[in-house]
Amino acid sequence: MATGRTNQLTGAVGEFLVAAELCRLNLLATPFAGNVPHYDIIASGQSGGHLAVQVKAINGFNWQFDIRKFADVRLSNDGKQQVGERHPEPFPGLMCILVVLKGTGQDRFFVLGWKDLQDLLVRGYEAYLLEHGGARPKKPDSFHCSLGIKDVGVFENQWVKILEKIPDGAK
Repeated sequence: MATGRTNQLTGAVGEFLVAAELCRLNLLATPFAGNVPHYDIIASGQSGGHLAVQVKAINGFNWQFDIRKFADVRLSNDGKQQVGERHPEPFPGLMCILVVLKGTGQDRFFVLGWKDLQDLLVRGYEAYLLEHGGARPKKPDSFHCSLGIKDVGVFENQWVKILEKIPDGAK
């Protein structure tokens, strides 16, 4: 069973691995160890361009989220949920890197924009609600959602998305 300490270590390992990969792209990368609300790392290029990066790491197969961080969701008295307006990005140009911790040299990285992540989660959540008549079958008042590795496969190792935003890296 995952404990708070295990989760903290997983997060820290993910952040340091991402920072190392960003440094390999010739970017300066500074992790903040959970002290900043919307991002974990600032990556900076040779000319001073910079980018905020959110890291989410797992040891298993699914990343866990609360859909309310991405969209307004209303819960009616009859237990049905309605997804409303999507939230604006919490930090301009925020990039997200989802990490699967496998072992030295075997870790996997999925690089996507926050808006891409939001789109995947909101569309998946809406589809789940539609499939169940608008009400979550086991716990109607839950706003939990998850994203599997298979859902983000097209984003694997897409480090170019970072370099497009900070063009003076990878030299």
